[in-house]
Amino acid sequence: MFASPCSSLPPLPPPRLRPLHAALIAGLGAVPAFAADPVPTLNPIVVTGSRVETPSFDLPFSVDSVDMRPVQAGNLGVNASEALAGVPGLVVQNRQNYAQDLQISVRGFGSRAAFGVRGVKLIADGIPASTPDGQGQAATFNLDTADRIEVMRGPFSTVYGNDAGGVIQLFSRDPKGAPSVYGGVLGGSWGTSKVDIGAEGEKNGVGYLIDASRFDTDGYRAHSTATRDQLFGKLVFHPDQDSKLTLVANALRQDDTQDPLGLTWETFKRNPRAVESVAETFDTRKSIDHSQAGATYERRFGPGRLQLSAYAGERSVTQFQAIPTGPQLNPRHSGGVIDFDRSFHGLGARWIHTLAAGPGELTLTGGVDYDRSEDARKGFENFVGRANAPTALGVKGRLRRDETDTVTSVDPYLQASWKLDKWTLQAGLRHSDVKFEVNDKFIAAGNPDDSGDLSFRKTTPAVGIVYQLSPIMNLYASAARGFETPTLAELSYSGTGATKGFNFGLKPATSKQYELGAKAFVGENTRVNLAVFEIRTEDELVVDNAVGGRTVFKNAGSTLRQGIELAAESEFSRNWRGKLAVTQLRAVYDEAFVTGTGANAKTIDDGKRIPGIPALSAYAELEWKPQEGLSAAVEAVHRSKVFVEDTNAKRAAPRYTLANLRLTAEQRSGGWTLREMLRVDNLFDKEHIASVIVGDGNDRFYEPGPTRSLFAGVRASYRF
Repeated sequence: MFASPCSSLPPLPPPRLRPLHAALIAGLGAVPAFAADPVPTLNPIVVTGSRVETPSFDLPFSVDSVDMRPVQAGNLGVNASEALAGVPGLVVQNRQNYAQDLQISVRGFGSRAAFGVRGVKLIADGIPASTPDGQGQAATFNLDTADRIEVMRGPFSTVYGNDAGGVIQLFSRDPKGAPSVYGGVLGGSWGTSKVDIGAEGEKNGVGYLIDASRFDTDGYRAHSTATRDQLFGKLVFHPDQDSKLTLVANALRQDDTQDPLGLTWETFKRNPRAVESVAETFDTRKSIDHSQAGATYERRFGPGRLQLSAYAGERSVTQFQAIPTGPQLNPRHSGGVIDFDRSFHGLGARWIHTLAAGPGELTLTGGVDYDRSEDARKGFENFVGRANAPTALGVKGRLRRDETDTVTSVDPYLQASWKLDKWTLQAGLRHSDVKFEVNDKFIAAGNPDDSGDLSFRKTTPAVGIVYQLSPIMNLYASAARGFETPTLAELSYSGTGATKGFNFGLKPATSKQYELGAKAFVGENTRVNLAVFEIRTEDELVVDNAVGGRTVFKNAGSTLRQGIELAAESEFSRNWRGKLAVTQLRAVYDEAFVTGTGANAKTIDDGKRIPGIPALSAYAELEWKPQEGLSAAVEAVHRSKVFVEDTNAKRAAPRYTLANLRLTAEQRSGGWTLREMLRVDNLFDKEHIASVIVGDGNDRFYEPGPTRSLFAGVRASYRF
């Protein structure tokens, strides 16, 4: 869980981009002026995957490091999708629904998530943003204070354990230099506004960073108003030259965030900004209160390093759903209001040791992660009065669920990297032990005790090799086994009937992953990455039924995902820079299976596309810097059509191509720095479906994206 500090980075290899102008850090959300302006490099140092500082060029897997300074310069700093759009293999869809978070999938992992992020491991400053069952929340990422985000895909993701189809890891910047204060404000379309203030610097050897922000929006669609308050704090101590202690804390609060739900195709064609009537009838909404704190400590002992981490936090959620009153007559129904208080904590310990081994250098890493979350979960009817004649809807009614759900994971692991002249060999082995416990406290007539427990254990190996074909080209191959347990939400129901309770029969999905790739420098100003991959999964988790507010999952047969990723980044001249990311992915069911029962039974033939995964996704960006302190860029995003359910018979979300424009400027005078940003999203005003809700039982699959949107902002900072 612990991320190594940048102070211990090895020297960078020669291929680099030429220095960029100060425009790279211009604009709203840019780091304060006192921060150093390092030369951007095409070979960034990363720690994700290998767990030690290594140039990304030398690793046997796909990993990207997103420098957050240019991202912060020309974006709102609200959603991680702003930073991750240009990463190949990654599909990040902004639902325009702050009650349900972003939709993120990595090579198809996570595409079925109806809310939050699942199947992808989220980590921030060494602290998991995913619970042990694999459910995560990207909204907890603080983009205003981020230094970089590392994204790993492919086989070596499995060294992070359960539900790690990919890894997204955020690192906040380490505060350094003279004290500074800053503040910014932006506004724009759909009633959007954001205000943030902060201070950072170093005093008597202690670095500090404090940031607070408020985001408000009326939303593109009706019934989608949201307010988000975020706080972040970081302290960095250096007790001596061989050790470092970092303390971080953050909080997120969203009160009564409206949930516009998805639309049917007919409603979307009639009015993309509309909501289905049930959203307003039941006043669908969610309130979130999240806080956590953690500490990481690192100490060097000669050629070895000890890394320790600990964290704890709380999360409270109250959600009002649009479940009709009729289905709640079922005595085993948990109602239309979700209410839970979660406490979570974890510990991590790691030893890293480098030594001479034969003709090369061997780095060994051994550690253990312990994570635990406990939900005090309740459910209530979303009405008062009788179900057939309610006196009020969209309110908290009678208690229908009262249980404590606990998930615990204990994961020891070993990794090794052996560098031999032109060859580098890497291997990893992780044993995951994930236990689910349910303590049912709501026992009533027709609703028996659903208490029980369930454990999943799996050892997942990963191996990789890199060959240096020349100083400017590396070839690599990697392979691994992985597994993906069901989440608590997916275990909640074993059927839609009155006799069906917790689904203790679900099994984890298991996978075999393979990747071949090449990484090359073309001259001093261009880097190209190419990867081809194959993923075979058994016991894939799919939607079996979605009726009356209950989504029931089952294990299907096998699936096959084959794809190719291409990424290129280049500085054509001192004034022009571009990047390109393209992913082609064929994701299909490789074996027929049946979902539903009785009249609702459906056969899913082999060869059907897995829903929620576009076959082609692409991102391109061209940036122009005519002079220092001024830049302009155009972005293009393409998604092919996306199927919405397993039969592929329902109307697929159509393909789309969007263009965005951003302008940034910066002026400095003495200790003051002023930055401005202007951004136009969906420049050509295209109507499109931004994301889909896979397998929705009411055919409300479609979540429209905004038409042309304009945003502008200004930020000022003062360095003492």
